[in-house]
Amino acid sequence: MPAALLEAPSISTPPAVPQRRSRRPRLNPLDRTVLRIYLLTRFGLLLTAYCVTRLFPASPDAKEARPLLSAFQQWDWTHYRSIAEFGYFHTKDNSEAFFPGFPLVLRAVHVVVPDWNAAGLLISLVSGGVAVLALARTAGPVLGGRAVLLLLMSPCAVFLAAGYTESLFLAFALPAWLAARREKWAFAALLTAFATAVRVSGLFLAAALLVQFLVAHGPGRRWRRLPWLTLPAVPPLAYSAYLHARTGDWMAWKHAEERGWYRTFHSPWEAWSHTWDAAFDGGYATGYAVMCQAELLAMLLGLGLLGWLLRRRRWAEATYVALSLWALGTSYWYTSVPRATLLWWPLWIGLAAWTLRSQRVMYVCLCVLAPMSTLYAVTFLSGRWAG
Repeated sequence: MPAALLEAPSISTPPAVPQRRSRRPRLNPLDRTVLRIYLLTRFGLLLTAYCVTRLFPASPDAKEARPLLSAFQQWDWTHYRSIAEFGYFHTKDNSEAFFPGFPLVLRAVHVVVPDWNAAGLLISLVSGGVAVLALARTAGPVLGGRAVLLLLMSPCAVFLAAGYTESLFLAFALPAWLAARREKWAFAALLTAFATAVRVSGLFLAAALLVQFLVAHGPGRRWRRLPWLTLPAVPPLAYSAYLHARTGDWMAWKHAEERGWYRTFHSPWEAWSHTWDAAFDGGYATGYAVMCQAELLAMLLGLGLLGWLLRRRRWAEATYVALSLWALGTSYWYTSVPRATLLWWPLWIGLAAWTLRSQRVMYVCLCVLAPMSTLYAVTFLSGRWAG
């Protein structure tokens, strides 16, 4: 009898059924907490806008309030909408000073959202959500929630909700910085390129990425990845080429800034002196003088932040802040320095770390920031100059 017939029959094991991986939620508990804080502060700003449209009507005898969203249609928004709707050079308003990233996104969203103002607010709402998530992950699980709360309570936080570039810029810049810290240089460079299309500040971020690359340790720093860091220069060069083709001037955007916003080069001490005079010599309206005082205070805050970063040898972040301060501090006078604090994420992470030392520090920060944030929001939403 064949040996095979004498063998015990084998019991076949059924093939293993592949187990479906439980998909990890993309949002961890910190993310969900941050988003709740973000949405609550957005509701608070909307409530503030509701009150402003009724307390500050278009005329003292108005019997009907302005439309709610019209409160956000202030100052630079008119330039962004004009560029998105008609392109550059439609009017002689020096609009070429504004980089094309935000107007291009606005024009694309307008295809789906017919109202221009609503489209701009939607861009800031979505990109702001991305930005606060990236800030929380950059700061880490201990500091993330505090850093986001401090940012959203900062004096100029209203600009993160309006149809301005701050939220969109941070939505690219913060994930780019997070990618650089993880030594994903190609992805970081790509995101930074989008940031440079939105604001010239993206070039400061590109310089910080280069410094971070040079000081990085481990296998992530491979010299063959260095060419990726030239990618952020492409959008500004392309925009300059476009302006040169239309005007014959490679630096037309810079010259438009000089014509429209007095951003001609002056030494830092001249810029400080001119801003000081506007703030305290009594030659300007009180509202504008107060804003100049805020400009001086924000510059001192930035210099203090820079010193702290240098002391801690955080060279890349110090490069980013230093270039920002140089650009803002070498005009005829300071303009939009308080608003620029929104883009200094080391400031909000550093403040969050400081509040961990004592609960009283957190209370003091919130008690100071909350009224200042409301004051700036009311000033901006009522059509007054707010930096």
